[in-house]
Order: sequence, then structure tokens, then C-alpha cells
Amino acid sequence: MRVWTALSSLQGHRRLAAAAGFGVLSALALPPIHALPVLLLAFPALLALLDNTTPRRAFLVGAWFAIGHHLVGLYWITEAIMFDVARFWWLVPIAVPVLAVVLSPFMALPCLLASRLPAGISRVLVLAGGWTLMGLAQQFVATGFPWNMFGSVWAVPGTFGDVFIQPASLISVHGLTLLTILLACTPMLGRRGLIGGVALLAVWAGFGFWQLARPVPAGPDLTVILVQGNITQGQKSDRAFYVDSFRRYLGLTEQGITEAAGKPTLVVWPETASPFLIDSDPGARAAVAESAAGPAMVGSLRFDDNHRLRNSLIAVYGPGPVPAIYDKWHLVPFGEYIPDWLPIPVKVLPGEGLAKGPGPATMRMPGVPPAGALICYEAIFPGFVVNEADRPDWMVNVTNDSWFGNSTGPRQHLAAVRMRAVEEGLPLMRAANTGISAGFDARGRELGRLGMGERGVLLVQLPGKLPPTPFARFGLWIPLAMALLSLLAGLALRRRNAG
Repeated sequence: MRVWTALSSLQGHRRLAAAAGFGVLSALALPPIHALPVLLLAFPALLALLDNTTPRRAFLVGAWFAIGHHLVGLYWITEAIMFDVARFWWLVPIAVPVLAVVLSPFMALPCLLASRLPAGISRVLVLAGGWTLMGLAQQFVATGFPWNMFGSVWAVPGTFGDVFIQPASLISVHGLTLLTILLACTPMLGRRGLIGGVALLAVWAGFGFWQLARPVPAGPDLTVILVQGNITQGQKSDRAFYVDSFRRYLGLTEQGITEAAGKPTLVVWPETASPFLIDSDPGARAAVAESAAGPAMVGSLRFDDNHRLRNSLIAVYGPGPVPAIYDKWHLVPFGEYIPDWLPIPVKVLPGEGLAKGPGPATMRMPGVPPAGALICYEAIFPGFVVNEADRPDWMVNVTNDSWFGNSTGPRQHLAAVRMRAVEEGLPLMRAANTGISAGFDARGRELGRLGMGERGVLLVQLPGKLPPTPFARFGLWIPLAMALLSLLAGLALRRRNAG
């Protein structure tokens, strides 16, 4: 096509500007917009921009594509800074651009590698494999930030998304990323490439429909009451505010119990919903127990034995001792702790920040099936959400996305949570302070939701679990193997064509 030829002939800053523009375009495929067809323009354009380049120029093309992509995909991070703009005003114009630059090598390196191969299927395979490999690295490097993988574009609300996220049970969101890039590049592969893309899409959809047609086992006789208080961040925090917030959650809990009409229930409050330290405050614990009239899980801070604060999910069953505690272990860098790998000290948190927990754990309490707990940020890490040695029957995610306002951030977070349900084959219940609270079955089908900015309760009958999925059994080894095979196939085809 003439447009690809025109792009490949661009020079200097025009080539880099075009790369940034198509990176911006690619971000429109992410939740919550899900404009998937834009990828059929963005990735072929990226391939064209890699033509006739030096290694350095190819790296810069990939870097600027990434910067454009992340400026749009991560703009919502600025919302959190605005809550303390008096102290951190200087971060407002630079936080997201700096993060975009920091993340850019994860896209730039695959582009560099792909540019060394001739245009065609070998370049596409190397780009897709390298991109997936770097996405896996992004999950670990510098504590990890695997946000908005391209595989997440398929998490469209409704039946379409239900169908196309099913392969995540085999290959995770990382594997979906590889398939997505292969599909997105088919316009550059001629007639055979388009036929191959249509065939892949047909098999993909067929697998999804087949999975959804298979029954999910019945769950226990338990109604989960997800409580959404809609207490926005930045309100004046004094004793009266704390008491009012606590009473709001107690009142909503009682409303949920009334709506349950005598059914066995479990009440779930969001991350840090209790302004009082539930594990060490018998009065607050008794108030929750009375309102819940049964088991409850409450997001609360707590002090550990070393007098360090932890972000926790605390089980409450009656006014007596706490039967189970889960401590968040994947903390948010600079938001909850300061990484010790920084070359210079940075002071943006009071004290030492939060202490992290020991890792994924299963919560057990009377009358409730064992639950794998996830607090906020932890839900974005595929393969590290449950303790597979002590596998739970379901997952519970509590979060406070009010830091990010009514932006794309909470919606992207929800899409990631939904993907974890499919990957693990476990139902997942999510309680969010200002939204979005939702329930998903073990295939990722939505069972109900409370939207952004709503105050209320969502009652969801807990579904049954599936046997451990292939991804639950083998974890990230599966997408790693896919990425390496794609790379090797691309290199092998190059050698064959050269011979």
C-alpha cells in the first residue's frame, strides 16, 4: 500500500513523530474504549517505520511508539497526584511522561530486533515474540508494572469479550498479547497473511464459544455482599469524617443483609474501608460483626509485631478474635513504599512506608470457602494471584480506586481483574470504594456490577470453581515458551529465505 511506502520513506523527526502518533492510536484499543480495529493500522505502520533504519533509529521508533501509547494509556496516574497538588504540583506535568520514557525500552527492544530482519512473516514473528518476552520482563523488572498488556484489549464488556478472553485460561494475557500482535500485523503479509489471520480468529472464537458452553460447577450456598461506600479521596480527614465513613459502611452492610433475606452471607468491604484498625479495635470489630450478622472481610490498615503499618484484609466472625488476616505483599512503588534499589534517597512517604506481607495466601474462616485475597495493585500480576500449593475456591479483590477519579484507570483495573478469573478458573468478587465493584464467574462472565460513583451494595451468589487451568498449573512458562518459539520461528524463516 502507498501509505506504508510513504511511512517507510519518512526521515528524521518526522519518522519519530509518526511512531508516537501511531502509539497514541494503539492506546485506543485498550479498555475502556476497545477500538480494536486501530491495531490493524498501528502495527502495520510500526512495521513500515522499521524499514530502512539503522539499529539506533529502529530503537527510537519503538521508543516513541511506546511513549505515545503510554501517554494515553497511563494519563490517569496524574489524577492521584492532584489530591496533594500543593506538595507535588511539580510532578503533574512530568509524572506520566517520565513513566512513559522509563517503560519505552520494553517496546523499543523488540522493534530493534525485528528491524534486523527482512519485511514479512519472519519480522512479524520476531516482533510478536520479542514483544511478549519483554511484556513478561515488565512484570518483574524494578518490582514490575504489567499494566495494559495488548492482550487486555479483548476484555470487552459482554459476550464478545467473554468469548475472546477464554484462551487466557491456557496462555494468560501475555499469550493473548502475542496472538494480538500477530493478528494486527496481518495487513503487511499479503493475501496469505490475511487468510491466516482470519483462520486464527475463527479458531480463537471457536475455542471461546466451546469454553463458554461447558458448564461451571454449582457454588456453595453463599451470597457475597459487596459494599461500595463511594467515599471520595481528598475529603477532610478528622474524627467526625472517620466516624461518618464507618457508619456509612455499617449502614450499607445492614442494607445488604436485609436484601439477602435470611440467606447465608459474606460481607466484603473495600481496601482500607475501615478508618479504625479492625484487628486491634474490639469496638469497631463488634460493630462490624453486629451489622454483618455473620462473616465479613474488611479492608483495614494494621500494625504488625514490628510496629509497621500493613495494608490488610481482615476476617471478622463475631466480636471475638480475628480468624484470618491477609497482608498485601505487592506494594505500589512510591505510593506505599520506596524501593531500596533507587540510587538516591527519595522522600515522598511518611515514615518508612508500609511493610509488605509474605506473599499470596489463602484466607480461611468459618462458614466461608477458602479465598485467595488480592488487594488493589496485586490483581495486575498474572501467575502471582493465588497460592497454588493451597489453592482457594474463589478470589476476592478489594481496592480503593478513588485515587484515580472517574478516569480510564479504574476501568483498566477491572479488565485486569476479570482476566485473572479466567486465567485461574476461579470466580472473583471485587469490592471497590468508589467503583467499580463487580462479580465474575470462573469463565470471566460478569454477574453484576456497581458503577463508578455509586453508593450501595451488590449481592452476588458465589459461583463454583473450575479445576486448575493449564495456566494455573504451569504459569508464565507457557507464554514464555510461546514467545521463544515465535522468536526462533522468525529467525529460522530468515535463514531459510536467505539460503
